[in-house]
Amino acid sequence: MNNKLCIQLLFVFSFFLYCTVAKADSDKTIKIGMILPYSGAVAIIGEEITNALELAFEEVNYEVSGRKLKIIKADTEYKPNIALKKARELIASEKVDIVAGTVSSSVALAIRDLVVSTKTPFIVANAGANQITRKKCSKYIIRVSFSNYQINAPMGPWLANYGIKTAFLLSANYAAGKEQMNAFKSTFEASGGKIIGEEYTPHRKTKDFGPYLGRIKSSGADAVYVFYAGGEAINFIKQAHSFGLSDVMKITGAGWTTSPLFIPAQKEAALGFTGILNYVPSIETKENIEFQRAYKDKFGRIASEFAVQGYDTGRMIVEALQSLSGKTTNKELLAEELSKVSIIGPRGPLTIDPKTNNVIQNMYIFEVVNSANGPILKILDKIEAVKDPGTGCSL
Repeated sequence: MNNKLCIQLLFVFSFFLYCTVAKADSDKTIKIGMILPYSGAVAIIGEEITNALELAFEEVNYEVSGRKLKIIKADTEYKPNIALKKARELIASEKVDIVAGTVSSSVALAIRDLVVSTKTPFIVANAGANQITRKKCSKYIIRVSFSNYQINAPMGPWLANYGIKTAFLLSANYAAGKEQMNAFKSTFEASGGKIIGEEYTPHRKTKDFGPYLGRIKSSGADAVYVFYAGGEAINFIKQAHSFGLSDVMKITGAGWTTSPLFIPAQKEAALGFTGILNYVPSIETKENIEFQRAYKDKFGRIASEFAVQGYDTGRMIVEALQSLSGKTTNKELLAEELSKVSIIGPRGPLTIDPKTNNVIQNMYIFEVVNSANGPILKILDKIEAVKDPGTGCSL
């Protein structure tokens, strides 16, 4: 075969390859696989995240650079084994360009190796296990929610400065609960505080907190630091109120304990709780006021911290795709662009830490107070640009 013919064949092949890639990027919709619980006890969280992500896509009419955005929902049922099966279907059968979501770290970790091995960009919209952006970090995994350390560590020095010298820890007995308690404990003790007791209740099985409340009350601690979610959060707050716990100590902890999703059931029992979260609905910025208005107009309720994480996930997807002119063929480049996105959203400035792929964000310390519309989260303090240390991560 002479050189001239080789060059001609090479040109034809290159042109064919270019057309194939160009067609793949221009003809197909951009598919976003949302892997979340859409049934069961925590379906409301999956709904909140998806609702707000849809708001972000509506802002660009579900289109980037002439390509339509399509959301494909996969119900994890809040089970790691189901989540892994659904993730395989999204990637192999639906051929999604991006996977986003998860509620619970066990679900996120269950699909971790799959998304990494298939080089599928995975945006963690709600999972806090520290290891996701530490020893289990990957350039294909971008977390826009939080790490358990990131949420709770700032509260240690803040409470110590507030005058709290001793604290009792209480949480459900599972990985997330222990990580959150350990984060607070490490910084509280480093600030001169002392932990005088800690207990861990059976996860998602505790209905009667009476025995625990009795031991906490008699401990003589200045404060109790707690973390619960869902039905356990509602029951704990109600029972602590009936028990008169706030008469003898400060009730404080991870802010999900009095999430806007749970306060309607907790009512006045939640008053006085002091917590910390990466978002509260009362942030007085243009971005948050507009977001809350849009969410309430469409869905009829205040957007929670879960919703804002879904909205920011959507914003980051749009921004990354716009920077690539809608091209999604090169998944490594897509993941890289997602990690470079920097936005100012409802919760404030958001960037992704290049050392860990974990979000850098503000933390808000709040107190539950009464208002004309019932209990609300009033911001007491803002701690800016909080990072996770990312120990053990190598991207």
